[in-house]
Amino acid sequence: MSVAVPLKSRINVVILAAQRPGIVDPLAIAHDVTHKCLVPIAGRPLIAHVLETVSQHPAVGDIRVSIEEQAFADMSAVIGGLGAGQNRITCVASKDNLADSVIAAVGDMEDAPVIITTADNALLTPAAIQAMVTMLEGDADVAVALAPKSAVLSAHPDGQRRFYKFSDDQYSNCNLYGLSGRDALDAAEIFRGGGQFAKKVGRIIESFGLINLFLLRSGLISLPAAMARISRRIGLHIKPVVLLEGRNAIDVDNERSYAIVSGLLEQPGS
Repeated sequence: MSVAVPLKSRINVVILAAQRPGIVDPLAIAHDVTHKCLVPIAGRPLIAHVLETVSQHPAVGDIRVSIEEQAFADMSAVIGGLGAGQNRITCVASKDNLADSVIAAVGDMEDAPVIITTADNALLTPAAIQAMVTMLEGDADVAVALAPKSAVLSAHPDGQRRFYKFSDDQYSNCNLYGLSGRDALDAAEIFRGGGQFAKKVGRIIESFGLINLFLLRSGLISLPAAMARISRRIGLHIKPVVLLEGRNAIDVDNERSYAIVSGLLEQPGS
């Protein structure tokens, strides 16, 4: 049953789908398709699972897929197979880095709260979207979704191997972010130059400061306290959204995670 959502609660969505410039993803090659987001999984292209979930949520307005222009034709076929909601989905040419891709996609829509996710986030749930909507209706400029380690391992014991250690728990990133509007786009700048932000110490120091880096790496600070310190550093109110459905932290990166996600999608009720 659909739920009526007030206009003020409408939220736009950006799906980051582009491959690294000049590189065809190994998973796409293995499955004999031209693009990672087209890899078939549970009977559908990978990105179709994400598009269906976001397009069917009653709070979601416009949807932009950030992808290479040469993939527009293939995406048109995927979008055309979605049925209701497909008229709200538009492809936007991706840029050379994540920051500019986000800025271009957000700039293509009216100024409103926006959720950002990725094309390989096939296990994204409606409840996760709703949690982001609820957070952005409050005082958060930026929302970051994470799942506790116990929840992720409960979804699948090998679902995720990397966790961020805080004093209160360990968490995994869910590739799900929210911005309150264009005024919060400065948060996208920390990803300029690529998506491997957490692996590049120099970029963490530049964005968050040396003391914050030490606290984050040592696990001496709780997740809420860490977000508060980072908020003060960058001048935006960042709040964590803790998702208890651990599957939200399991995306499709390689053949191992492909097999895990495929199995979870084929479970009853998925």
